[in-house]
Amino acid sequence: MSKTQTISTTAASPEASASTAQFLTPVALGLQALAVNGKQAHWNVRGSNFIAIHELLDSVVANARGFADLAAERIVALGLPIDARVSTIAEKVPATTVPAGFAQWQDEITAIIADMDAVIADAQAAIDGLDETDLTSQDVAIAIKAGLEKDRWFLSAHLAA
Repeated sequence: MSKTQTISTTAASPEASASTAQFLTPVALGLQALAVNGKQAHWNVRGSNFIAIHELLDSVVANARGFADLAAERIVALGLPIDARVSTIAEKVPATTVPAGFAQWQDEITAIIADMDAVIADAQAAIDGLDETDLTSQDVAIAIKAGLEKDRWFLSAHLAA
């Protein structure tokens, strides 16, 4: 019988790893939900700004997926698992306002911005919470927040009068 040796994948303390998971898990789950909801909006957007919004939503979805991967991989790199199954996301992330079917571009943008605002709030909580425990993970949260705020700006510019 062979012995299995566990090798630590990180020099982070168990407390720092747990703190990172506590703060980045809601961010990762929210981003996964944003990606799904963004694709829903992408498929069903209607109106005079259709093509611009349709294509912009693809960019929002791609960025959300990339940011979710960044947050989740940071947690896993610190030696903890993440549960980002669809059932877990549905249980943990507040219900969206993204319409189930066709909707005018203004309604789709408003709904996606609301989803983004929820993730931005979680990212800010991670930034604040990780300040004392894991600055590398805090940098991840800062990068995610900056990217989301840029995408939010691009979407909200369509609603400006």
